[in-house]
Parts: sequence; C-alpha cells; structure tokens
Amino acid sequence: MTQTLFITGASSGIGRATAHHFHERGWNVVATMRSPDNAGDLAGLDRVLVTRLDVLDAPSIARAHDAAVERFGHVDVLVNNAGYGAYGPLEAFTMDRIERQFATNVLGLLAVTKAFLPDFRARRAGVVVNISSIGGQMTFPLGTLYHGTKFAVEGLSEALHYELEAFGVRVKIVEPGMIKTNFGGRSFDFCNDESMAEYQGTVQKLFGYWGRIGASPSEPGVVADAIWTAAHDESDTLRYRAGADAEVLLTKRQQQDDATFIGDLKAQIGLGSD
Repeated sequence: MTQTLFITGASSGIGRATAHHFHERGWNVVATMRSPDNAGDLAGLDRVLVTRLDVLDAPSIARAHDAAVERFGHVDVLVNNAGYGAYGPLEAFTMDRIERQFATNVLGLLAVTKAFLPDFRARRAGVVVNISSIGGQMTFPLGTLYHGTKFAVEGLSEALHYELEAFGVRVKIVEPGMIKTNFGGRSFDFCNDESMAEYQGTVQKLFGYWGRIGASPSEPGVVADAIWTAAHDESDTLRYRAGADAEVLLTKRQQQDDATFIGDLKAQIGLGSD
C-alpha cells in the first residue's frame, strides 16, 4: 500500500522540498498551507492533495485531517514544519506578538499532532517528525522568543516519544542549520525600537554575523533528506541534524561547557568588544 505524508507549511522552502522529495519516491502527499493559492508546482500533481491549514485555526486543522483521510485512507508520517522566527529585543515586542510566536511554533504544532494521535493509536503505527532547528539546542542574541519555542519543541518531542512508543508510534526531531529559505522574508518577524539605544549595537553586530555565516546556506533538499531518513529510521535515534553548519555548531555545543561555547560565539559576533 502506498504510504502517505502529511506536512504543514508546504508552500515554500523546507516544506515544499519535502513534499516533492516524498512524492518523487512514490508517496502520497498532503501538502498543507495557509493559502493553497501558493501551492505552485505542487498543485495538480498526481497523488498530491493541496489543502488549507493554519495552525492557529483549529477548524482548519480538523478539515485538513479529514480531507487527508478521505483522500488517502490514512496518514503514515506527520511532519510539523510550519513556523516562523521572531527576533529582536524582548522589550520591543508586544504581548500579542509574543503570544503569536508561541501559538504558531508550539501550540499549533501540538494541535496538529493531537489531531492525528487517535488515528496513529488505533493503527498502532505512525511517525511524527517535528522540525526544530540548531536554535533548539543553542541560541543567538535577540532570539528569546524564537529559541524559546524551539527549545520547547525539543522538550515536548523528547517527552512525547515515551508515551507514543508504547503503541508503536515514533517521534523524531530534525534540526536544520542555515537553510536557503524565506526565513529572512515572510517567515521572519524582526522587531526593534531604535529609541532603545542600548540594544542597537547588538542588533547591528548580529546582522553582520548572520551575513557572514549565511553566505552559503544549505539547500532545503538537505532538510528533506534528513526528514526522509528520520521517517524511515526504526531505531531509537531521536535527533537528526541537517546541514554542515548544524553538525559543527551542535557538536561544539555538546562538547563545550556553557561559558566556553557562549564566550566563543560572543567573540565571533563581536559582542563585548568595541
């Protein structure tokens, strides 16, 4: 029987690359996005269902779930990919924007996952792949909100794997590094208040650092490959890195103590030196 992938945030970047990756290997694909008009080359493909899903809209989650089951019978792999990054001084964010970041990256992920757990439990099979980031294991300055959500994704995924493995369902975490996506565009929410002069040096140095390290990002297909591997891996491996920079940075984070790792990162960014 042909297997089925259900993925959120499939209109661009990692989501679209992953939808194509699975489809080209014979899978059915449910490609969900807030606006199906943005489906592009996914629209009209055989064995691909494009449907609306906004992780902040519970009825849209239920409708997308039901449409997937009606079209393909069941879902084998759920990939929680939808999300965005909020960066900037915490003081500059309104509570509405703070709540939106956590609602999208954490509560929305949980809501989509909950929609499929009864099916997985009944079939005693399935895989949940949650897209985290190197930012779920380490942080950059001004990323209080984004890193807060990705650390949460790491923790909830690790905990969830215990309760789901009891009935044959696997949970996997994929941690991309710098990827050539629209993360710096509509998937990036930067908030600043230039009247808060104390933060502006950090803002400028961080953008300079990102410009240097982001000059040669990995292609979204690198993450699609990692998701494919995670979805098919029946071992107890929980985390999968995606991208050469992810391997380097996360290995250093594991090997070094906090003071050493953070001190080195501050030096690279230029913080504490004028």
